[in-house]
Amino acid sequence: MARLHAVPPQDFDPALRATLGPALDDPQGLGLLRVLAQRPDVAQAFLAFRSALTASSTLSPRLVELVRLRIAFHNQCRSCMALRTATGAADGVTEGLVCSLEKPAEAPDLTDAEKAALRYADLFATDHLAADEAVFDDLRTYFTEPEIVELGVQIGVFVGFGRLSATWDIVDDLPERFRDRDDLVTPWGADAVVADHR
Repeated sequence: MARLHAVPPQDFDPALRATLGPALDDPQGLGLLRVLAQRPDVAQAFLAFRSALTASSTLSPRLVELVRLRIAFHNQCRSCMALRTATGAADGVTEGLVCSLEKPAEAPDLTDAEKAALRYADLFATDHLAADEAVFDDLRTYFTEPEIVELGVQIGVFVGFGRLSATWDIVDDLPERFRDRDDLVTPWGADAVVADHR
């Protein structure tokens, strides 16, 4: 059971319901929005920010999804790990590719750019002050500075909101393996749910 009240989708504020549309039919994909729905204005602001970031993105949905899932593992955000974005799936993020996130530096199916972004994400999520000049020099090999800015913002959102979601313990609607709070879980494996509104 979530540590804060998870609002049933049918009880969401009408404006929030209108914003989410068909996504309301998928409680597994709503994640922290079920708690944010206690403050519809905050939920709307969060959705507007995420929507604007996604709409203006210059990074591939594949890269963003890989980074999101790797950070979800570090955060142990179970709702984050259980979900796959529809845009990431459409851009080639298969379960086989997700399995590469277990050891990204050794994965033959990840590009050098993806590995650099994942190294940055790993440091950001686990030891942010270790992201030194060498890390940024490596990023500059594959990304423009505006792309690095966007990558940093995406990572910041994933770290911050993933940790928030993990502390709220929103797991009740997730597949069984993500509900076991006693074990370390991973995003690689079966039982993922594709959602289009994260």
